[in-house]
Formats: sequence, structure tokens, C-alpha cells
Amino acid sequence: MSNPTHAWPKLDFHYLKDTINTVHMWAQMIGKVRLKKMPWINHSWQVTLYVGATGLTTGSIPYSGGVFQIDLDFINHQLHITTSKGQKISSALGAKTIAAFYHQLMNNLKAAGVEVDIYAVPNELEVAIPFAENTAPCTYHPETMNTIWQALIKIHNVFTNFRSGFLGKCSPVHFFWGAFDLAVTRFSGRPAPKHPGGAPNMPDDVMQEAYSHEVSSCGFWLGGEQFPHPAFYSYCYPTPEAFSKQQVSPPEAFYSGEMGEFLLTYEVIQQSEQPEETLRQFLQSTYDAAAITGDWDKRLECNLQGLKE
Repeated sequence: MSNPTHAWPKLDFHYLKDTINTVHMWAQMIGKVRLKKMPWINHSWQVTLYVGATGLTTGSIPYSGGVFQIDLDFINHQLHITTSKGQKISSALGAKTIAAFYHQLMNNLKAAGVEVDIYAVPNELEVAIPFAENTAPCTYHPETMNTIWQALIKIHNVFTNFRSGFLGKCSPVHFFWGAFDLAVTRFSGRPAPKHPGGAPNMPDDVMQEAYSHEVSSCGFWLGGEQFPHPAFYSYCYPTPEAFSKQQVSPPEAFYSGEMGEFLLTYEVIQQSEQPEETLRQFLQSTYDAAAITGDWDKRLECNLQGLKE
């Protein structure tokens, strides 16, 4: 799966899925540590991970000794726990069981002076086996995960550029460990109707706070059994009836009534002669669909390019 450094790497869900399933559980554990140690920030923004220079990172988390961070390093394939007191504890990533990774993570945190107890059960999954009880064999292919991370870097950079075109409230470009997706969300500034909730193994009040205000959200998901393709998505809440009928770009994008969002497979972007521009078209046109049908204030949009010149 090697590619030139300038190219967008190929991603085949059927080849990636076993490694994705393993790293998804690792990310859930690490995200839950951040959840317990961070103050609540609107729409659960305090729980997310970020695309970093070596893999996925929590960024700085407060604790009694200062700050610490946890990194999943997909270059050297290590789990790192680093503290502001100068400690760094590392252990190898590999095809260990979920239970073994969980115990190692908690032991390493304790050794680093970080005291934390997490709700050690996965969220947003239909089948939620407690981490400590999940002793099934796992798969971890280092090259596969490095390839996924390289794709996330390219997507992160396009999302970051897209985020800059909005004056209103907007989320960071962040990685949600619940569904294992990278996302950025714009807000109209108006309250939204109460969300019905209903996500598996997720409290309804968390979902309702996340969608307490009108949103237009776009992101990237690596795929699942329901839709076995890495894909970009875009949806809005609440969803105007006319939203699904809007024309969006590129022409390969489509609206999924089952999933309630516009989709564009990663393969379209990967094979595009101008992948960044093609992805930008998808992000902008689906946001326009939400803004037009939801009557958003166009003054929330901006162009700051001139400030860089």
C-alpha cells in the first residue's frame, strides 16, 4: 500500500478493517481518559483526539502534576504517555488483546503519576464488550495504520483550510473516538429542536447537548459493515426537507436516505487529479445546501486569504 509522499494513499476497507477495529478500541480508552480529566466543553469537544505529527494525540490534559498527553505513534508504533514533569513512558503497539492493551494503558498512566478511573466499556457500538473482558485475538498491521494516518493528515489539512472560511462558531478539526471519524462542524448560532438521541451505548442527554444548536457538519469515516467504504460525509441538524434535493459537487457525491447525509467515497478523492480541490467542492457545496435550505446568515462566511499576503 505504499504511495508517493505527495499522493493520497489508497484505502481499501476490507484490507483495513481488522486494524481499524483494534485501533478504534485503543482510541476509545484513551479518549475516555481525556473525558474524565478534562472540564466539560460544549458539544463534548473536550473528549476528542487530534491528528498529530506522529499519529493520534490527546493534546494536553490537566492533572495534579501539571499536564500530560497520550499519543498513538503510527511511525514508531508506540503508545507514549508524556508529562510536564519530564516523564515519558512508552510501550509497543501490536496485535495484543484489547484487555492486554487496557491493562497496560492503565498501568502506564499510574506509573506516570496520573490517577484516573474510566467507564471501561465502548460507546457508540451495538456490541459493547468491557475492555478488561475482551480477550479475543486482535490484528494490528503497522504499515496499514501508517497509511490510514497519512490519509488523515491530508484530510485534516483540507478540513482546516475549510474551517478558516467561517466567522461563526465552529468546532476544531477533531477526531471522535466513538464513531472513529474526523470531523469539523459549523453552527448557525440558533438553538435547535431537542435531538431524539438513540445512538447505541450513548446517553441521550449527551447527544442532545451535542446537537443543542443548529449545525452543518462534515467529516471522514473509514467505513463499516453497513457501508464498507472509506467516505466523506456531510449532514445538518435539523434537516430541512429540501436539503437532500440540493445539487452538490463533485457529481459522484450522493445523498443516502438511509444514513441521512451526503456521501462521497474516498476513492473519488484519491483518484482525482486535484484531490484537495475536489474535496473542497464537496465540503463547500454540502454546507451551501444546509445554509440555503436552513436559511443561515451568509454573513457568517468569510475569506481571510488576503490577511496572509
